[in-house]
Amino acid sequence: MKIKLYNTEGKGAGEIELAESVFGLPQNDDLVHQVFVSLAANQRQVLAHTKTRGERAGSGIKPWKQKGTGRARVGSVRTPVWRGGGIVFGPIKNRNFKQKINKKMNAKAIATVLSGKLRDGELVVLDKLELKEKKTKEAAKILKSLPVKGRMLIGFADGEKELRACSRNIEGVNNILVQKLNVLDLLNNKNLILSRDSIKYLEEKYNKIN
Repeated sequence: MKIKLYNTEGKGAGEIELAESVFGLPQNDDLVHQVFVSLAANQRQVLAHTKTRGERAGSGIKPWKQKGTGRARVGSVRTPVWRGGGIVFGPIKNRNFKQKINKKMNAKAIATVLSGKLRDGELVVLDKLELKEKKTKEAAKILKSLPVKGRMLIGFADGEKELRACSRNIEGVNNILVQKLNVLDLLNNKNLILSRDSIKYLEEKYNKIN
């Protein structure tokens, strides 16, 4: 399969052949959803924490004797029944939300999403990712000339990583090294911008997943 190439001026620069094994996979929503949920869970931070009766401050002495006072029996001021006591079944900080992702599953999910981007016309390939000057306005000018609308993710190849700083402050634009490309970032951004070098890297990495 082929896709149109663009230069840094947003004009056509020929076509590039894409590997069917990476960019021609059928839709697999179940697999993509499973990997997406796993990645999101692995990024989740445990913030909420309530103290149990063992963590609450207060004396361990029995407030009053068991019998003869006319009041209800109680063994500690830290009882969950009392105000200021411990919390029963509340959220605690040692919860673990981590989920394991099989490497082959993750690789196939990435290739499946890449194939979906191509089918939906949300993949744009540049002949070469380079700037006349390493400035944000130059990067913004290139992105503005491309036929894309909405949030976009730029995948930088190893030789292009110095240009990442030029796109960091552009609204609606995220960037990532292509070797760290993942389902979470791909789905959270509508459009994907790659260079010819990035395409070559992805084809070499994911060509043998089937």
